[in-house]
Amino acid sequence: MAIPAQNPEPADAATRRAVKPVTVYTLDKLPVYDQEFYETVRSDMTLSHELTVPIRDARTFDVPAGHLFRIISIEGPQVGDLNLWNANDLSERFYSGKTRALHATHVSTGDRLWSNMPQLRPMATITHDTLDWYGFDEFGGGVHDVIGTRCDPYTKHMLTNEDYNYCCHSSLTRVLAAVKGMPLAEAEAQVHDVVNVFMCTGYTRDTNQYFMKSSPVRPGDFIEFFAEIDLLAALSTCPGGDCGASHSSDAAQCYPIRVEIYQPRKESLANWRPAPSNGYSGNHGVN
Repeated sequence: MAIPAQNPEPADAATRRAVKPVTVYTLDKLPVYDQEFYETVRSDMTLSHELTVPIRDARTFDVPAGHLFRIISIEGPQVGDLNLWNANDLSERFYSGKTRALHATHVSTGDRLWSNMPQLRPMATITHDTLDWYGFDEFGGGVHDVIGTRCDPYTKHMLTNEDYNYCCHSSLTRVLAAVKGMPLAEAEAQVHDVVNVFMCTGYTRDTNQYFMKSSPVRPGDFIEFFAEIDLLAALSTCPGGDCGASHSSDAAQCYPIRVEIYQPRKESLANWRPAPSNGYSGNHGVN
């Protein structure tokens, strides 16, 4: 809280606080992660495309359903912000809030990236993460968060009264506008909360404030995804570099990030189908 509590504790405050929490969405209710299937798919795949995202910039790339893509650290510790859309319908996009609620504040192998309603389906599944060893550190920090948003020029201006045009929000907006031939304002409306790839974040123990710390990522580390539907992806390289000290400025040391897209053998996908849209009727109680 910004100021101390204004009201005295009631007599039963300890009892109220002692109520045990209940996990909202238990893992046994989610679609099963078929590890054998994904390991088979990724065991025999061919590199079909690669690109490099320059510093303080962004790039888009298409990933057909049933293909995989890797986001790879190549020169030094660098955080990336990932947006995902249905390649055939930009109104369906990554939903960080539901992904966080269904899985956790930070994602890794076996977790899925879910789309918004009404489709609400897996867009991608994480199939490998070389930083899965990190877990959560003594400060409560973890890697690949879905709790933060993306650095943006509006917050920067609110806090400093300065304009900065190379925040992740701006980079994602510019690149989507360019690839889709959209006006900036139209593209900006499609940019959404991200997966903070390689970013190490958490909440402070005493004040529950969002924090960041230097990413543990090193050259050669990668996170890999399987596309459950046709995807248009956009990845920005954060101007904060490893986000150990600052962001939304040119002060940090930054590095490019490489993206590789892989095509598996057709035989390994023989019994696989793209994720269907959510089965809810959509009538919302109106007959």
